[in-house]
Amino acid sequence: MMKPLLACIGLVALTLPAWAADTYTFDPEYTAASFEVDHLGFTTQRGRFNKAQGHAVLDLAAHQGAVEFSIETNSLDMGSKAWTVHVSSAGLFDVEHFPSITFKSDNLQFDGNKVVGADGQLTLLGISKPLHVVVQDFSCGIHPLNKKALCAGNISATLKRSDYGMVKYIPTVSDEIKIHVPVEAYRDK
Repeated sequence: MMKPLLACIGLVALTLPAWAADTYTFDPEYTAASFEVDHLGFTTQRGRFNKAQGHAVLDLAAHQGAVEFSIETNSLDMGSKAWTVHVSSAGLFDVEHFPSITFKSDNLQFDGNKVVGADGQLTLLGISKPLHVVVQDFSCGIHPLNKKALCAGNISATLKRSDYGMVKYIPTVSDEIKIHVPVEAYRDK
């Protein structure tokens, strides 16, 4: 009785798809989220967050994966102290009450072995909404200097800040925000 049961278990195991995923950790030195917004109809203002972290699980052969990304809002940098304090205040990024912005997805889109997008949930100012991100220039390989395996790409998205309750100064300051995140992620051992 035991031999036929073991044979059936073995046969089932052989027919199940193998998900040979690798985990990658984002390099915080080369992963800085930036954003841009139209200001008063005259200029495009840009800011960045200097502290971010994340990880991804990728199975390129099976075209599956997941990603989690977190930004520390108190690392906001607008290029000048007064401008940074203003954009950090209540009604805008409100960094005192909302210390992080997160994006989570287990729905990555592939073109062959390249990640080209992801559908997930962005949480900003405590409000979570669906967000589609585009991934360009995705590639994996061995870093030429430190010889570690990594995957990298340039991530972008556009959102309406009003969807997250950030309505201060609309329409004088645009409702639309463009986000850019270069990501370099090393494979965990």
